[in-house]
Amino acid sequence: MIRFALSVAALIATCLPAWATDQVTTFDLDNGMEVVVIEDHRAPVAVHMVWYRAGSADEPVGESGVAHFLEHLMFKGTDTLAPGEFSATVAKQGGSDNAFTSYDYTAYFQRVAADRLDLMMRMESDRMVNLQLSEDNIKTERDVILEERNMRVENNPSALFREQKNAAQYLNHRYGVPVIGWRHEMAELSREDALSFYGTYYSPNNAILVVAGDVQPDEVRALAEKYYGAIPANPDLPQQRYRSQEPPQLAERRLTYRDARVAQPYVSRSYLAPERDAGAQEKAAALTLLAEILGGGQTSVLVEKLQFETQKAVYAAAFYGGTSLDDTTFSLIAVPSQGVALQEVEDAMDKVLKDFMAKGIDPEQLARIKTQIRASEIYARDDVEGLANRYGRALTQGLTVQDVQDWPDILQAVTADDIMAAARDVLDRRQSVTGWVMAEEVTQ
Repeated sequence: MIRFALSVAALIATCLPAWATDQVTTFDLDNGMEVVVIEDHRAPVAVHMVWYRAGSADEPVGESGVAHFLEHLMFKGTDTLAPGEFSATVAKQGGSDNAFTSYDYTAYFQRVAADRLDLMMRMESDRMVNLQLSEDNIKTERDVILEERNMRVENNPSALFREQKNAAQYLNHRYGVPVIGWRHEMAELSREDALSFYGTYYSPNNAILVVAGDVQPDEVRALAEKYYGAIPANPDLPQQRYRSQEPPQLAERRLTYRDARVAQPYVSRSYLAPERDAGAQEKAAALTLLAEILGGGQTSVLVEKLQFETQKAVYAAAFYGGTSLDDTTFSLIAVPSQGVALQEVEDAMDKVLKDFMAKGIDPEQLARIKTQIRASEIYARDDVEGLANRYGRALTQGLTVQDVQDWPDILQAVTADDIMAAARDVLDRRQSVTGWVMAEEVTQ
């Protein structure tokens, strides 16, 4: 089976076309708003996205969750749109819309027929400056986000554990605070809190407009200047994103999370790791490949050793999230087999890592992974919404359009030596947090 997979990978490597550059046009409006246009004329569809360089890591201390709270409130109406009318209008046009918040950004998007782009820009630019909030809106939506926390976090032991582990990983940086917020602070969020965040960060000179699909750059420019260009820049926008930085981590951190609802115990470890930086993505590329080599699939090192050879685990994986404004994490997970203790599976995982550091990388495995990544990068260009998302996330997290377009080639240029050097730098127990997730101990 492995020989067959290698043959398929080799065939794909010879058949895939050379990298093609996305049809991307960029320009800035006079008020400082950045615009990215991605052309894809295969279907008469357009994706319209507005990204704000403001996420949960930009929140004032004591107001955790206000970025996500404001995301909800942005659908409550303006001087010209009644509460709920925005989404209802999009639906009447046969489109869909939504929004999402992360540590480094908040984004709003609509997917509609390309000839409805004018309407989308008119409505989105309207709520950039004319949001209207009543105390009833605040109370209702605060209850909604608290219930969302109940469903997504409080009722999920793994989510509660991740919150605790992130807080242990980031002692000083706001990445240690959950995007949705701490419950006790969410319950106190006010109209003034939401409007203050809105007034500080929701302005054209802090936003990126991404339009992708069956559009022409000149037409997008004309519409953007008509609707967004009429909005004045915010002169009081902070000149830089004020982030408290992590102090050097000098000692391993550990935690044990017990919850009666845990059906399957597991070990999770994360290491502080560098993010993708503008003009310097090589180390992040090496870590991306390291995650694939260690735990990216059925032929990865952790899976082969822990699941197949020793059968100490029923699941093992490695993850790296390089698209981040500040230091991110490189993570490992191992779920023990029946009858295997957490300490035993952690020891087995550490042995695999030690052996890997001693033996190095299998050249055939690296070649196969590069081929798979190359294929996935090419296939991803078939999704216009995914392309818009890729550019928006990158630009709000400090990268450039050129960085996005260079990324596939940078991944292919990574060598085994680059990967091992990154592994030596990052897989340092002194920069790690290891957590055990287990059920409550039964007492008589």
